[in-house]
Amino acid sequence: MWYRQEGESVVLVLHVQPGARRTEVAGLHGEALKIRLAAPPVDGKANEALLSFVAEKFGVPLRGVELLRGGQSRHKMVKVTGSGVLPESLLD
Repeated sequence: MWYRQEGESVVLVLHVQPGARRTEVAGLHGEALKIRLAAPPVDGKANEALLSFVAEKFGVPLRGVELLRGGQSRHKMVKVTGSGVLPESLLD
């Protein structure tokens, strides 16, 4: 499963592809949600873009999204707190 509930939060398992044409959810990639990012993987720009994109999709402020693991990797874990959006809706 690519996400799990932890009380008020949801933890997402992501596979991130930086340097894409546009930022979008690209479906499932094994046990992770694949996200394409238009931002390059330089100086943390891709991580910033990822957190902003996830915050927008879940309707939470940027402070409600936290990168738990994978700062230098394509495989990341992100925690979203305070959202009423169901993770499955990202696949629509």
